[in-house]
Amino acid sequence: MRRDIHQHPELGFQEHRTSDLVAARLAEWGYEVTRGLGGTGVVGRLRRGDGPRRLGLRADMDALPIHEATGLPHASRHAGVMHACGHDGHTAILLAAAHHIARHVDFSGTLNLIFQPAEEGLGGAVRMMEDGLFERFPCDAIFAMHNMPGYPVGHLALREGPAMASSDAVTITLHGVGGHGALPHHAADPLVAAAALVMALQTVVSRNVDPLQMAVVTVGALHAGEAPNVIPAHATLRLSVRSLDRDVRALLQTRITELAHQQAASFGCRAEVDYRKGYCVLVNHPQETAFAREVALELVGVARTTLQAPALPGSEDFAFMLERVPGSYLLIGNGEAAEGGFAGHACMVHNPGYDFNDASLPVGAAYWALLTRRYLVA
Repeated sequence: MRRDIHQHPELGFQEHRTSDLVAARLAEWGYEVTRGLGGTGVVGRLRRGDGPRRLGLRADMDALPIHEATGLPHASRHAGVMHACGHDGHTAILLAAAHHIARHVDFSGTLNLIFQPAEEGLGGAVRMMEDGLFERFPCDAIFAMHNMPGYPVGHLALREGPAMASSDAVTITLHGVGGHGALPHHAADPLVAAAALVMALQTVVSRNVDPLQMAVVTVGALHAGEAPNVIPAHATLRLSVRSLDRDVRALLQTRITELAHQQAASFGCRAEVDYRKGYCVLVNHPQETAFAREVALELVGVARTTLQAPALPGSEDFAFMLERVPGSYLLIGNGEAAEGGFAGHACMVHNPGYDFNDASLPVGAAYWALLTRRYLVA
C-alpha cells in the first residue's frame, strides 16, 4: 500500500484516490467510515465496550509539487508531484495499525483514525475542524507521527512543549518612482531600498530577539526590474518567518513591519506589507507527551528513544489540532546515512531524492497499536 500510494501522489485537497483507498480498507476492516471532512479527509471510528475514553490518531495524506529523482521502481508516475515528505508512509503506518487493532487489540472506548488532507501549507487540519471534526468525533487526546531522516530506523523521538515552529509568509512591496538608469536623481529607486531592507532584516533576529529564543527571518525572493538601464517603479520581497514562541512571533511581525516602512521612507519610497499568519507553534502537552514516552520506552526501549528531542524550525498544521485537544506529536526514524544502502532514506524531506523507509512501517504501526491498548484500557 505504501508503494502504491507513493506511485500515485496527490496534492493537497486532491487526494481522491488516496482517500478512496483509505476508506475502502477501513470499511473492510470493520470501521465506521466518514468521508468529506476538509474535502478529501477520512475518519474511521471503532467503538468497543463501554469505556468512556476517546482517542484520536492522525496521519496526513498529501504530496508535494516536486519532480521525483529517486529512480526507484515505485517512483511517482505523475510528473512534478511526489511524496517527498513521507505522508505515504504515515498513511500506510496508520492503515497497518488499523488492520492490526481491528483484529488483535482488545480495548474499551472509542478510537478515531483521522486521515487528513493538505498538510503541506494549505491547512487541511483547520478545514477538517471547520467541518466539525472534533464535534462529530470528540477526542480526549490526539497523537500524530512524522518520519525524520537522520534518526535510525526504529528510533522514536518525543518532546514536551514547543516542538515545531510557527510559519508566517510576508510579502513586502516597495513603491518608488521609476526612471532612466542614467538619470537616477529623477527617480526614487525601490531596488536600492529593497537591497537595504534585505540587510536590515538580518538584524531582527540578531538584535531584537532574545538570544535564548529561536527565530528565523528568511528573504526567499526579491523581484524588481527587467532592464539594466531602467529604474523600476516597484520591488517585491517575499519572506518566511518562523518562531517557537507566541511573543517572539508577535515581535517579529512588529519589527519586520516597522523596518519595511522606515527603510522605504529613507529612500523616498513607500512600503506595502502583506503579513499572512500561517501555521501556529506546535506545542506538545505535558501529560500526553509523558504517556507517549512511556509507550515508546515499552515498545523500543531506552536506547531507541529520545526523551526530549530538539525542537524543529519546520512547521506542521497538527499544531491547530493540539490547540483544541491535548496530545503530542512524535518523530520516527527514517534511517541514517549508512543504513539501507539507499541515500533517499537519509536525505532530508522535501528533497527530490527522498523516499520513506519501509522498515519503519512495522515499528510505527506497533507503536499506534500499543498506544491504543494502553490508552483505551479494556
